[in-house]
Amino acid sequence: MALHQLPSPFDPESTELGCWLKLSSTVSAEAAALLGFDYLCIDMQHGLVSRSGLTTMLQAIHPHSPRALVRVPANDPSAIGWCLDAGATGVIVPMINSAEEAEAAVRSCMYPPVGNRSTGPTRAAVIYGADYVHGANASTQCIPMIETSGALRALDDILSIPGVNAIYVGPSDLSMNLGLGPGNHDGEAAFDDALSAIVEASDRHGVVPGIHANPTLAARRIEQGFRIVTITEDLGAMQASMSETLGTVRGI
Repeated sequence: MALHQLPSPFDPESTELGCWLKLSSTVSAEAAALLGFDYLCIDMQHGLVSRSGLTTMLQAIHPHSPRALVRVPANDPSAIGWCLDAGATGVIVPMINSAEEAEAAVRSCMYPPVGNRSTGPTRAAVIYGADYVHGANASTQCIPMIETSGALRALDDILSIPGVNAIYVGPSDLSMNLGLGPGNHDGEAAFDDALSAIVEASDRHGVVPGIHANPTLAARRIEQGFRIVTITEDLGAMQASMSETLGTVRGI
């Protein structure tokens, strides 16, 4: 008997707001899941989350949030398969530079004959049921990151790959690759033009565009056409709240 239902793929007509989890904390993951975000993403590329930490965080998230994503450390079949076997409903794959790399990521997410994912859904079969393998290809989200000059040049080719139903922009790496330095560079023509090109190409191909944002930029990103928008993260929110509290009390 399945404990949970696999979520449907992202809908281009809906806007989904998410929280990014960098800290290896079951309690933080559970607290975020209870707040009503549309998705949570555990960061195993730049976050401080180990394999054992990932499993317990997914266990904390699943009773409360149907969409639990993982940003994998690299475009590696073993890492991708392991995260999905642990129960992630999709993966965000960093540093995709070409259609070939995007296709490799998709194949790592999909069981044969569509892909080459090894069959062994250890925890996924426990929570989604013994027939998980038969429905996984239709629901698993493989989300390439668009954050390099190579990805911008190959944008239409990447978005044409079957199985790429959503993409995710890393604005800091994108800015670095555009020669602008880290961070968001709204108002810089190169940055603004790149975001516009990504949204326009996504719309042409029926792919849902996503992006890393913050509370200040979220409304602008939605207005620009992004439909998967990360609006906060555990570490950043904690620091901001603590800083505000400290400033308030010291100002008394």
